[in-house]
Amino acid sequence: MVLLDLLGRRMALRVLWELSLAREPLTFRALQTAAETNPSVLNSRLKELRAASIVEHSGAGYRLSPTGGALVALILPLHAWAERWSEQLKLARRAAPQTPRKP
Repeated sequence: MVLLDLLGRRMALRVLWELSLAREPLTFRALQTAAETNPSVLNSRLKELRAASIVEHSGAGYRLSPTGGALVALILPLHAWAERWSEQLKLARRAAPQTPRKP
């Protein structure tokens, strides 16, 4: 599936996340700082996300397109599920009997 390939690329989800949190368009440098990535990776992801009509660019900076906003809305329930799953794993690990290490 093309979408999962795109979203699985390094920093793609982080770029979407940072743009979804922004109250206004972000400049390249502001997005680079927010996403904590290097310019080369960010430039590649933005090019791909713009080609897929998920991100838009204007004079003010980068923002999610309406399609990108709809995509993030679909991803948020997955994020909530992942948080619950992570907590379940932590609880299960704490509850598991500890086996003594051999000397």
